[in-house]
Amino acid sequence: MNIVRSVVRTVLTLLFALFCLSVCWTAAYFATGFVFAGIGEQPDELARQLINSALGFLLFGVIVMIISRLALPRRMTMFNAIIDAMSRLSRGDFNVALNINTNLDNQFGKLVRSFNEMAAQLGNMEKMRQEFISNVSHEIQSPLTSIRGFARALRNPRLSGEERDRYLDIIETESMRLSKLSDNLLKLTSLESEHHPFKPVRYRLDEQLREAVLACEPQWLEKSIGMEVELEEAEIVADPELMSQVWANLIHNSIKFTPRGGTIGIRLQRRNGEAEVRVSDTGIGIGEEDLPRIFERFYKADKSRDRSGGGSGLGLAIVKRIVGLHRGSIEVESKPGAGTVFTVRLPAGL
Repeated sequence: MNIVRSVVRTVLTLLFALFCLSVCWTAAYFATGFVFAGIGEQPDELARQLINSALGFLLFGVIVMIISRLALPRRMTMFNAIIDAMSRLSRGDFNVALNINTNLDNQFGKLVRSFNEMAAQLGNMEKMRQEFISNVSHEIQSPLTSIRGFARALRNPRLSGEERDRYLDIIETESMRLSKLSDNLLKLTSLESEHHPFKPVRYRLDEQLREAVLACEPQWLEKSIGMEVELEEAEIVADPELMSQVWANLIHNSIKFTPRGGTIGIRLQRRNGEAEVRVSDTGIGIGEEDLPRIFERFYKADKSRDRSGGGSGLGLAIVKRIVGLHRGSIEVESKPGAGTVFTVRLPAGL
């Protein structure tokens, strides 16, 4: 469609130029005829044609110059607007936009649309950066406040040994929370770069899942949670270390948000050349308005609940990134009070 428009525009421009040239040549013909009649002399035909042609091209050149002069201020206005917008963009003003007619299919129209798209993308990136910094500051501030407060309380010489040990336990827990937050941030940053180690090998996924369930046994036994495990034998080509983080995060989330006496199901089956893993629970579930955002960094469907569990809102973001590195997909189904189901699909080979 753009090529057709370009061809039509070029043809119309040529036709307009030919029309102007014809008008100029006709005007020159009548003008020279009037002059020759006025002086009473008629040159030979060749000389007359040459004089008509020269005068016609001269008139055409004058018309082109007039049109150019009329169009130049508008073009200079567009150039100045673009330069001003670029200057504001370089100073960090990402709300800038060129309010120039972008319906044109010429180069200026394409330039304006490209600039506005770039400014909008940079604005979104800046918004994400500020939100990320705000979230990191918020997550760090809470444990630091606890550490500072209980460290100050330890200066009290009248503390009993039991109170002192409890305060030290809290300081240690908050320090571990800070350490985990730092590790997750570094891990997520590394995963989002192009240089994270990625060492895919062929291995048994069912065996890895079984090991992941056993590794979490103390946690689900402590809450009297029933484990329903159904694993078909399946091999995939993936990075075992990265995928183990996926299963650990998903299973720990299910344990954290499933009440005492609940049930967690882990099912692996082969389907359409893929390995499909479903991690389901009978937990408190997730609201419909929160489902589209649960894989965002630092997003928490229930802030108070997540903080009490010591979460930072990075686990699912890491899971999604790792699954994406393996060209797989992850989906979630959930309703408040009806539990949650995470479905991970991975190709059999890379």
